[in-house]
Amino acid sequence: MPNKTPTPWKTALLEFIELILKSLGGKRKRTWHQHVVPYEDDWAVRREGNKRITSKHRKQSTAIKKAKTIARKHKADVIIHRADGTIRDRINYD
Repeated sequence: MPNKTPTPWKTALLEFIELILKSLGGKRKRTWHQHVVPYEDDWAVRREGNKRITSKHRKQSTAIKKAKTIARKHKADVIIHRADGTIRDRINYD
């Protein structure tokens, strides 16, 4: 009858594989995508995934310019929202 108890090296190898799989699948990569969103009575630029705004602007066009500058630098996208929050346009700088 074969031995069912794993050898120490097999146990170590299995633990090592589990550690690698957890590190690969557990973290979500942060993006630099910039959202132009309505903010109070103005417009704001907000990095995707952040609660805090990057900058606040009186005009949507000014916020779009700022978002484009950041997105070009980081090879990311600009997602432009309407006043009601729906997405109006997406510009890719990848």
